[in-house]
Amino acid sequence: MSTEQDHQDRDGRMPSDTPQVLPPPAHRYERSLTMLRRAERVIPLGSQTFSKSRTQFPLGASPLFMERACGCEVWDVDGNAYVDFICSLGAITLGHGHEEVRKAVCRQVERGVLFSLASPLEHEVAELIVQEVPCAEMVRFGKNGSDATAGAIRLARAWTGRDHVAVCGYHGWQDWYIGSTARHRGVPQATRALTHRFGYNDIDSLHALLQRYPGELAAVIMEPVSFEEPRDGFLHAVRELCDREGIVLIFDEVVTGFRLAPGTAQALYGVTPDLATIGKGLGNGFPISAVVGRADMMRLMEEVFFSFTMGGEAVSLAAAKTVLEVARRENLYGHFLTIGCHLKKGVQTLIRQAGLQEVLSLQGHPSWTLLQFADTQAGSALELKTLYMQECLRRGILTFGVHFLMQAHEMEHVQKLLQVYEEVFDILKHALASGNIAQYLHCKPLEPLFKVRS
Repeated sequence: MSTEQDHQDRDGRMPSDTPQVLPPPAHRYERSLTMLRRAERVIPLGSQTFSKSRTQFPLGASPLFMERACGCEVWDVDGNAYVDFICSLGAITLGHGHEEVRKAVCRQVERGVLFSLASPLEHEVAELIVQEVPCAEMVRFGKNGSDATAGAIRLARAWTGRDHVAVCGYHGWQDWYIGSTARHRGVPQATRALTHRFGYNDIDSLHALLQRYPGELAAVIMEPVSFEEPRDGFLHAVRELCDREGIVLIFDEVVTGFRLAPGTAQALYGVTPDLATIGKGLGNGFPISAVVGRADMMRLMEEVFFSFTMGGEAVSLAAAKTVLEVARRENLYGHFLTIGCHLKKGVQTLIRQAGLQEVLSLQGHPSWTLLQFADTQAGSALELKTLYMQECLRRGILTFGVHFLMQAHEMEHVQKLLQVYEEVFDILKHALASGNIAQYLHCKPLEPLFKVRS
């Protein structure tokens, strides 16, 4: 681990062309580190979510606990302020503490949170979703994305009478999917054997699964887009294959729903699945998700068991109703596209100017982009990413390479991101030129979790 002194010349002066690497944050994250020790006594990893834990944030060079949030700004427990480009893993679409959502939620709390019978909000929000999403003729609500994807898979298996599933992307924590990843401890082999991965924009890999399991695939579930745009009619080809083979096509739009475009990604790309799953930004931070789809298929949920106490919780439904109304009224998606295109163009320009094209790339739709890091002779991709995060976080940008957008982001926030990136990319350039990225780190490098998107 290094300090500024490590990079001084032999006369004790900083070389004029060396960027300013901020000194080790001795006390910047002191309360976070103290809280982590306390939290880990009662919570595995000290966090409820892998992606919010020390597995994704460099220990000692990043915040680990947030205390408050407003608009697109957040404050950690040490009082450090950040512009938030993680957006609660994409769950915030309007902004933290959005006024209309806050008022709707407060009104609903006064009326009741969870009733002993169904709430009218259930069909009111379902009607709004049916108006918006092409495949949606009926709706069933859950609380998180994994609820929805697991429910859709169970429904597809019931509809087809088949057991095997083809997956492409990330689809949640439950056994049927996570057994296909490196994080499969505790998942029975019999369950793991039923889920098979295929490649995005690789229709041949799906053809191969059909040949290997003829007549056995109940569903193809996929993210219609993540950090790679569909090419060469890929989504249409998947739709045609599913139609030909009697397979239920499920679009996992837990991330893309109500973020990319009116009607979600299926409307943007003109391909309608049989079922879709939505969540995250639907509630602007309140826990709600849904399975939506063809009425004939969805009516089978009168027999397929997809039922839980919190499924009709009214506060989150009130939040979702407000989000859908605001998104329609205020051209949310146009806002995302405008500032997202500026962000994407600006970051790509800075990568070229710093000469980092071989080690950095930016991928994804303007409303949801991600920096990808490559291994180098000077250090691993994770060492490079750790240095990037270390310096971005010190400068008040909350990210781990992702750029989710919310309505509260304005052009000034994108400009701040680009200003920080100009400084940080210069540091990365010098670290690579030094031949040893590790000497620039104030912490241990990140370790791999598991990769779910190509």
